[in-house]
Amino acid sequence: MKAQLRHMLRDDDVNHQEQKQILQLGMRFREDRFYRRPLDGPQAVAVLFDKPSTRTRSSFSIGVAELGGYPLVIDKSGSQLGRGEPIADTTCVLTRMASAIVWRTFGQDRIEEMARHSSVPVINALTDQFHPCQVLADFLTIAQWRGGVDALKGMTISYVGDGANNMANSYLLAGATAGMDVRIAGPNGFLPDERIVRDARRIAADNGGDITVTTDPRAAVSGSDCVFTDTWVSMGEESEYAIRSKPFWDYQVNDGLMGLAKPDALFQHCLPAYRGKEVTSSVIDGPRSVVWDEAENRLHAQKALMTWLVGCQRGDESLLA
Repeated sequence: MKAQLRHMLRDDDVNHQEQKQILQLGMRFREDRFYRRPLDGPQAVAVLFDKPSTRTRSSFSIGVAELGGYPLVIDKSGSQLGRGEPIADTTCVLTRMASAIVWRTFGQDRIEEMARHSSVPVINALTDQFHPCQVLADFLTIAQWRGGVDALKGMTISYVGDGANNMANSYLLAGATAGMDVRIAGPNGFLPDERIVRDARRIAADNGGDITVTTDPRAAVSGSDCVFTDTWVSMGEESEYAIRSKPFWDYQVNDGLMGLAKPDALFQHCLPAYRGKEVTSSVIDGPRSVVWDEAENRLHAQKALMTWLVGCQRGDESLLA
């Protein structure tokens, strides 16, 4: 295998087979948290946060340590990036010291600029446009509950709520890559960017999947294998909740809406969740909810992704399976 620098900036940075490899690695890490230790040394991974975090911070910090490495966690207030240093300059410094860079930031353009200047893998830990690490964990959760990674192809997944946010974008691209039937439902004015929908449809056509974007939550959820939602108000918009939430009440995931999905359909939420708003307590705390497995799987999926990216860079096929 030839060494190749790879990044994970958006969900379609990997193809169908590569996504399967990462998820299969994630299943191995679920079975044995120390299945691979590619960062033994230890090697450092820089983990940068421009936004608050619980699950991302915990899962990457613990994950890097369990891979044998050292997580160098830097908040915005502790970085010169927060004081206006050019992204290129920060990147050039970090690549001299770290084996990979993980960044939770704002615009997608920021992490793409970092990747252009990096000689080590760069991982998108969330931007305003995409959240690929979360969706890898979500798909790993489906695989956990439905008999393995091969079960993903041909499944129907439904996302209801704010269809214009990063989660909806990532479900479109990652679901298309997996060969799923992806349905996104949101109110007018809160539907995915048509450019991302076009990309998803192109990818889905190659992998036997399908893409539906609709304003009808009932049609989106009908017969679904897994139902997803997310908060209606993104970070930084909490003061606008009363106004922002008005278009979304018909998209609340409650017992009635879940009743349209398959009887054994799973419910997932990337968290934090607001019970009584985007999801009712009866659903998120009910028997079909797998949100705690989903949260745990951030650890296993991200360890798998880091291992896979390091394997690509080293040309080490043993780290890809």
